[in-house]
Amino acid sequence: MAEALPKDCLSHVISFTSPRDACRAALVAGIFRLAADSDLAWEKFLPSDYRQIISKSVAPVEFSSIKELFGKLSSTPLLIDGGKKTFSIDKYTNKICYMLSARELSIAWSANPLCWCWKPLHQSRFPEAVELIMVSWLDIRGKINTRMLSPNTTYGAYLVIQIAKRAFGLDALPFEVSVEVGDYKTQGRICMDREECKSMETLHEGEERVLRARGDGWLEVELGEFYNNGDEKEVKMEFKEVEGAQLKGGLVVEGIELRPKN
Repeated sequence: MAEALPKDCLSHVISFTSPRDACRAALVAGIFRLAADSDLAWEKFLPSDYRQIISKSVAPVEFSSIKELFGKLSSTPLLIDGGKKTFSIDKYTNKICYMLSARELSIAWSANPLCWCWKPLHQSRFPEAVELIMVSWLDIRGKINTRMLSPNTTYGAYLVIQIAKRAFGLDALPFEVSVEVGDYKTQGRICMDREECKSMETLHEGEERVLRARGDGWLEVELGEFYNNGDEKEVKMEFKEVEGAQLKGGLVVEGIELRPKN
């Protein structure tokens, strides 16, 4: 019977399940609750280097138990690396999630105040975002090493944006999106005006993506997906429109989010 097993033994067994199963086990009986709430169980749901990660937080992280820490990291992204990234845990799969701020991205002409404007936005998780003033060549790139992510996991990469009221030229041509990891590359396109996109003849190949509303007031477009098999590689992500000469403006960029796909 489970009651005859030491608490640490039960905690060890529960650590091989999932956060959801651990919470369910805590409802079974007192001995299960003690085991399921223990640091031994919940520490297995966090990445092995979680202490190093939270040490890079811009603000102190206070917690009385590992379960409480997991709850914080799975509900509110942790701002790290001087406010240039966020780290969080998917509460259902306990997989690692990261978001790279606009400052962590390579954005063509972003240092030119005539082309881009850096400014704080109260609805952003980062100290600042960047708004496109006017360019004809739009190229946004990001990269991350797979060792920062959970192994044996399929990830999606998403550009997180807003469209300002003054926006112009963003629907003239499709934007190209891609994700590249080693020899693997996935490509697609997105039109800001879907009806216009359907009627256009274009040489761009790949899957058509769509803008989707998020629950945080922002929009996102999937740049692509990839499988992280655990080998150390660099993930390269891109969003661009460099074929036309159409001037465009009003795109607000918060960053690129990487999260496990269902």
